[in-house]
Amino acid sequence: MTEVIIKEVSSKKELKQFVKLPFKLYNDNAFWVPPIINDEIDSLTKGKNPAFDFCECKLWLASIDNNVVGRIGVVINSLANEKSGEKMARFTRAEFIDDENVVDKLFFVAEAWAKEMGCIGVHGPLGFSNLDHQAVLVEGFDVLPSAASEYHFDYYHKHFERLGFVKEVDWLEFRLTIPEEIPAKAGRISELVKRRFGLTVVDFKSNDEIKEFAQQVFDIFNEAFDSLFGTFTFNQKMIDFYIKKYFSVLNPKFVKMVKDKDGVLAGFIIGVPSLSKALQKANGKLLPFGALYLKKAIEKPVEMDLFLTGVLPSHANLGVGSILMAELYKACVENGIEYVETTGMLETNHIAIQHWKLYDHVQHKRKRCYRKMY
Repeated sequence: MTEVIIKEVSSKKELKQFVKLPFKLYNDNAFWVPPIINDEIDSLTKGKNPAFDFCECKLWLASIDNNVVGRIGVVINSLANEKSGEKMARFTRAEFIDDENVVDKLFFVAEAWAKEMGCIGVHGPLGFSNLDHQAVLVEGFDVLPSAASEYHFDYYHKHFERLGFVKEVDWLEFRLTIPEEIPAKAGRISELVKRRFGLTVVDFKSNDEIKEFAQQVFDIFNEAFDSLFGTFTFNQKMIDFYIKKYFSVLNPKFVKMVKDKDGVLAGFIIGVPSLSKALQKANGKLLPFGALYLKKAIEKPVEMDLFLTGVLPSHANLGVGSILMAELYKACVENGIEYVETTGMLETNHIAIQHWKLYDHVQHKRKRCYRKMY
């Protein structure tokens, strides 16, 4: 049997090997969407990702004959653990060839460190936060994911189950087909709710206008997502990090917000022009042409990804979510968007899933978080 060597990532060269492994594994796969290499390196670098202020993290590589064939990371998020009351480790960014020996050795070293750190179990795939990489694909292997989602080979989850991991929770993803006009029922509901509760829609013409609301968006995000699996309250450094990371790639036509009768921001919905095909063309690099591919995708979209939606819990029963969906749908119709891809929605988030019933949709992908206790 060929020897598998496991090595902890301890240098910039090894970190780059860690980040670039999926580019080799998915080289001929039409459905994998590559990240920007430098962004992913920054996410895994202490001093650049503020999550390291409250997270401990280790990364390992698996090699055969000096060729990297697998990787795994473990994150211990103290804020998430404090909220849940369980000291759990999160395995993250697990990628590997279809080889039991490689997978076994990667998980052995990852779980050994988790136990050494006093964790009572490990679950994942999960990242530093719920805006980081999370879940493994278990259905929908022939569908191009959104840039904010994940793609994996169909053997990944089978190895997790073989190692004793059991389902903890699933995320569902949907594809919406946009007709020539908004469904009449959705439009009537939206107008009725606006009149009844004195709600007003906030539209945007520039990213600068959106950024004026960025802090309020994350204040709502912290409240709206507080009860959901795997979440924790973002501190200011985390908020600033994600504003810088994501708010520069928004198209203001597809960002909608709602204020209540007192002028309080009650909710938001952020649609992002689909970057999946542009990222495939860029192949991990912004230069020489990657930035141009992304710019074109942002300015002249045909498809859109539903990136993030949040409504203040105190306003959840006022129909704010219905208004936001109707307004975004209208913007899609007006701007020639043909399809919308959602990012993962927890299967237990029944209120959010209900919104799709008014629209032509199909649930076509499922991702899963697994759990293993000691």
